[in-house]
This record gives sequence, structure tokens and C-alpha cells, in this order.
Amino acid sequence: MRRITTWLLSTLSALVLLLSYHTSTSSTSAATVVADGAGAANGTDLASGGTSGSSSSDSSSSSDSASGSTASDGTYTGDAVDTRYGPVQVEITVQDGKITKSVVTQVPWSDRRDQEINSAAVPVLNEEAVQAQSSEIDMVSGATFTSEGYIQSLQSAIDEANL
Repeated sequence: MRRITTWLLSTLSALVLLLSYHTSTSSTSAATVVADGAGAANGTDLASGGTSGSSSSDSSSSSDSASGSTASDGTYTGDAVDTRYGPVQVEITVQDGKITKSVVTQVPWSDRRDQEINSAAVPVLNEEAVQAQSSEIDMVSGATFTSEGYIQSLQSAIDEANL
């Protein structure tokens, strides 16, 4: 009788502990994102399919940066950030002082694993950048290096746009 009582209490305690464990509650799921860059190569704009140039931006951004004034409409390209697997570079489009579009112009794409990870992570990061209107976005689980490079390049583009 004593053994049964001990076994029952320990089993009950284990169940209570197991059921009270709180897991991560991230609101973004990479599995639900439709990748828009399935055939892109490194150095290619995943959103539009066009090849990116070097880290240049349009004329409105260069004249705006020199004056140090508030943001003007235009496209701003962040610095290419070297990560463990390759460079990550972000380009933002600003309209009426707000980020309306964020695209990756460079991302590691050299093998199947890079393509799998980044085709899921990049759309999530692009969407979060537009929603947050800053570089204070959540990293994508499983794409830590891409997320870190993305955030740094995004901040560089935001700085260039004077946002």
C-alpha cells in the first residue's frame, strides 16, 4: 500500500510539472510563410528577381544624407554585413517618412540548406521590418546568422534614410 501511494504521488507530481511547463510562444511561424525567392542566387534581389548592384542608393538619399535633414522618399541600401555563411544586405523604400518596403539584395544562397533557411526567413524579416518601422525586430529561429546580418544592414539603411 505504501509503495502504491508513493508511486501515485510521484506520477502525479511529474504530470503537474510536465503540464505546467511553458514553451516559447513566438507569434511568427516560418512554416506559414510563402517564400518569394525560391530560385534566387547570392547577390540577387529576392523580392523582384533582379540583380543588385553595389551598396548604392538613389540620388535623393545621397543629397539627403549630406544635409542631415529628415528622411525623404527614396530607396536606401544598407551596408553588406558579412556573416558566417556569406553577406547579407537590405534595401528599404521610404515614402512619407515610413518604410513601405524592405527587400534583401544579398543573402547566402550557395547550397540547398542556405536556400531552405533563407527562403523561409527572408520574407518574415522583410514583413517585420515594415511593421516595426525600425530594426528592433525578432530574429527568425533557425536563421540566426541571417537575422543578425539582416538587422545590422537594416539599421544601416535606416541610418542612411535618417529615420
